[in-house]
Amino acid sequence: MKLTLKIWRQKDANSKGKMMDYAIDGIDGDMSFLEMMDVLNENLNNKGEEPVEFDHDCREGICGSCSLQINGEPHGPDRLVTTCQLHMRKFNDGDTITIEPFRAKAFPVIKDLIVDRTAFDRIQQAGGYISVNTSGNTQDANSIPIDKHDADDAFYSAACIGCGACVAACKNASAMLFTSAKISQYALLPQGQVEAVDRVQNMVRQMDLEGFGNCTNTGACEIECPKGISLENIARMNREYLSASVKG
Repeated sequence: MKLTLKIWRQKDANSKGKMMDYAIDGIDGDMSFLEMMDVLNENLNNKGEEPVEFDHDCREGICGSCSLQINGEPHGPDRLVTTCQLHMRKFNDGDTITIEPFRAKAFPVIKDLIVDRTAFDRIQQAGGYISVNTSGNTQDANSIPIDKHDADDAFYSAACIGCGACVAACKNASAMLFTSAKISQYALLPQGQVEAVDRVQNMVRQMDLEGFGNCTNTGACEIECPKGISLENIARMNREYLSASVKG
């Protein structure tokens, strides 16, 4: 395939960025999107030009670091996949592909297509933990009876990889799907009840401090999420927050 790539280039966080065009040829449909980017960077290196910086790690859809806005969609046109799992057969010969970083005030651009997503880390640090008294004979977690529906929902919530697609998909750059998933995975289990009140209040407060917007209720976050995290988590977080406010 021959493609035209329109890519956001930005030297650093303090520089003004711009879109630049690159022509690329010989792309096979079985290549992943990141393999296509590797071919582009090899071509740029051979010409003595600076390669395009983009984030990636596992390339197995696990870490979520390969967060790219592709033709206006987080992770591109496929569903339930990260960018590293997106294959070039989703595009056609002669296509023009626009590639940008995730756009959000709380995700400042570091360079080119790489953004700083440590805001997510700070939200988790604000309350994403549990306290367990380990003195003496601590009860084994597997011996605690838990309703299967709650266990399943907690597992599905914990599947969130924190890629930021929900933020990029939301017109208000809301992080409520991410935050609610991290709250839900504890709120549904007995081990998470010790900090339940402080957790939801602290994590929501930190989310607001980071500059994320409010939920738009459009559902774009769930549609673009590579792990299919459900909007039900946001409803659960709102109930947890209301309950915590009354108890507080």
